[in-house]
Amino acid sequence: MKNLWILSVLFLISACQIEVILPLVQIEEDIPVIEGIWTDNSILNEVKISLAKNYTDTTGFKAITNAKVSIRQAGTNIVFPFAYNSNSRTYKAVNGNATAKVGETYELVVDWNENSFYAKGLMLEPPILDSLTYQFEEARPFRDEGYYIKAFGRIPFEENNYYRIQIIANDTLKNDPGDYLLFDDTFGFTFFENGLELGYAFEPGDRVRLILYRMTVEPYNYLNQLLGLLFSDGGLFSPPPQNPDTNIEVVKGETEVLGYFLVAPILTEFIEISK
Repeated sequence: MKNLWILSVLFLISACQIEVILPLVQIEEDIPVIEGIWTDNSILNEVKISLAKNYTDTTGFKAITNAKVSIRQAGTNIVFPFAYNSNSRTYKAVNGNATAKVGETYELVVDWNENSFYAKGLMLEPPILDSLTYQFEEARPFRDEGYYIKAFGRIPFEENNYYRIQIIANDTLKNDPGDYLLFDDTFGFTFFENGLELGYAFEPGDRVRLILYRMTVEPYNYLNQLLGLLFSDGGLFSPPPQNPDTNIEVVKGETEVLGYFLVAPILTEFIEISK
């Protein structure tokens, strides 16, 4: 009798399951995605332009190669034209040594298919990145055995405290959803002064480079929302997927635009792991 009661409950639970399919907006036209990075490091400066895809589209990256791209220094006649680079599949500055200067505002202008897009960003002062250290740690729950790196620095600013860290290990950029290391001043910066531990276990011989960006709130919000979208599992309690808020404007044309324009100072530190 007891087993019969359990079977009855299981039958009722399974009978109440309903598959819910959320209607997602489908892209009916070509929508550009612009990802512009302008820093004081010429190697990192580029503008990537591609076509947006539907949420369930599994096709590859669709680069836009026929756009006209430039960055100008606001209030001056200084303009940096860009040209498409087929190797990187991005637009690079024609003057390969061109970089951003602290205190200046820079404007991104992209013209494509009778459309024109505009964004601007302020070049901030960099924080202080003192050093990287590492220490061997035994295996623990949810934590592999290996060498863990700490970054030490100071952030003396009272506003515009929005940061991103990128890690390059053995010439490979860590670019999975869990590798978007973003932080702001919500909880202060004591953790940075005492050593911000990177959540990776390294081995002897690994060569690790840390890149620290300081940015304004608009590109930070974009990256934060993008991170939430990447971590969404599409489950019952996950919010419906939606595009991150862009800081790029449409100044001519009827099409939408997605993406972000980031102007940021760059700090880098290198360390090699040895026993």
